[in-house]
Amino acid sequence: MTSILTNVAAMAALQTLRSIDRNLETTQARVSTGLRVETAEDNAAYWSIATTMRSDNGTLSTVQDALGLGAAKVDTAYEAMDSAIATVQEIKSKLVAAYGVGVDRSKIQEEITQLQEQLHSISESASFSGENWIQGVISDGGSPAVEKTLLKEVVSAFTRGPSGEVAVTTVDYPMNSTTVLFDTSGGKLGILDKDLAYVAKGEMAVTASTDDGAGLVTNANFAVLTYRDADLAGLGVDTNADPSIYTAGGGSYFKVTDDVWVEATTTDSAVGPAFTVPVHNDGTNDFFYVVVAGNNLNNRKVDLSVVTLDITKLGDLRVALNAKVPGSITEDTDVLDIMMSFVDQQLLAMTSAASSLGSIQSRIDLQEDFIASLIDVIDKGIGRLVDADMNEESTRLKALQTQQQLGIQSLSIANTNAENILTLFRQ
Repeated sequence: MTSILTNVAAMAALQTLRSIDRNLETTQARVSTGLRVETAEDNAAYWSIATTMRSDNGTLSTVQDALGLGAAKVDTAYEAMDSAIATVQEIKSKLVAAYGVGVDRSKIQEEITQLQEQLHSISESASFSGENWIQGVISDGGSPAVEKTLLKEVVSAFTRGPSGEVAVTTVDYPMNSTTVLFDTSGGKLGILDKDLAYVAKGEMAVTASTDDGAGLVTNANFAVLTYRDADLAGLGVDTNADPSIYTAGGGSYFKVTDDVWVEATTTDSAVGPAFTVPVHNDGTNDFFYVVVAGNNLNNRKVDLSVVTLDITKLGDLRVALNAKVPGSITEDTDVLDIMMSFVDQQLLAMTSAASSLGSIQSRIDLQEDFIASLIDVIDKGIGRLVDADMNEESTRLKALQTQQQLGIQSLSIANTNAENILTLFRQ
């Protein structure tokens, strides 16, 4: 049936053309934006994932910047520490020169004083963005000073857990008596301003620890006498089967290292407050160091640090050391020995601190590389979800343009068929 009111062919052609136009519009949008999923309407799940990951990538870029800032701070501290180590090594060399017969120690001290001033200058200059990692307030400034650790943090990563929870992780560097050169509180707990705690020949330093029962452990350092294997053999036969404990002559001794023993006891009250932490258990008894309160190393300190040592005052220092342990020092060269040993000990502490900074540098470098790779991987993952395949879309665009032209032609033909009805009414 032919009708002038309802053109079914034109309606079908128009419906097809509208569908082609919608598809053409979608394809043109993908070609112009490069995105297969541009809005939540295109694919809600993929759009949501991509939006979240883009946000995370932005945060990771900020982490990259934070790592760069942290790396600059660590690099500054490391270079300063390395320079300070070289300066202390030079001081050590000057001390060796002071042993010479007939040397003018006052001239050598002038050089040492300049090197000591250089150490102060290095430490004060090692600042980046207002932070100095090799000097700081690491104690309460009291006497004796109570140490407090400052924690420096470098943002290292941003993570998102399986439940959507987010967290920022950091690389931490503790500033304390083992890593800081100068204690600016005046407590003298820095490596270079720390006073010598005198431990005489035939003694060694030990750490006796107490526990308050609530998890708070307090450490105290003491000087104790040492004994050799031959000393213990003279006391009688060892009655303790544990090779680390020698019991004879009414006393017990704990083996610290080869041929070095210190006195021990099974009574913790003999070494200080209750709850003292044992240093050894022989399977039956706990053993504790036998220490004397007067030999606490806080009471053994003398005015001698790397930045205050003065080889023109060996006599004064000899008197001070003999006041701590009477008769332990007889010659000025003995004082030089103590200075050399102390400077070498502090030099080792500085080397350890530099190693810690070096490990932080390595960690930051690795993390920077990882973050850069992670950002690239996330970008790639987002692209797989939402990017348009331009080869496919360009092919589809050409096909849809052709379909559009054919649709228009079809609609035109359908409309022309309706006009043919006029010929029926012509005479």
